[in-house]
Amino acid sequence: MSRTQTFRHAFVDHAPDRLEADVLYISLPYKTMIHLCPCGCGHEVVTPLSPTGWALIFDGETVSLYPSVGNWSFACQSHYWIDQGRVRWSWKWSEERIARARASRSLRVVDDEDEATQPRRGNGSSSDGHSWEA
Repeated sequence: MSRTQTFRHAFVDHAPDRLEADVLYISLPYKTMIHLCPCGCGHEVVTPLSPTGWALIFDGETVSLYPSVGNWSFACQSHYWIDQGRVRWSWKWSEERIARARASRSLRVVDDEDEATQPRRGNGSSSDGHSWEA
């Protein structure tokens, strides 16, 4: 499998039996998203939507996900943002930083430290003024 650079989105009630590599499946009834890791390793990545988990922005055409996705339990340990359907790769975190994020019980606490250096729009708002919060 090759790296995915963009995601199409699909609003679904249930995840399909077989995931496509470039699709972010969004289940609003289950407040969950699922996709294949964009690094190409083939692992399924599940991101729950919640005030302490991930937030989703749908601008009518594309989706963005906040905070970043860090697949620390996978061998690839890929780390990326999904911004307007595009994969924006980020740097690998140290074991210490991963442990700190897990201990915080809120992904946003540690991820917000990266705010100034991430390829995102300034204050966590989309270009049309919608907040990153769900």
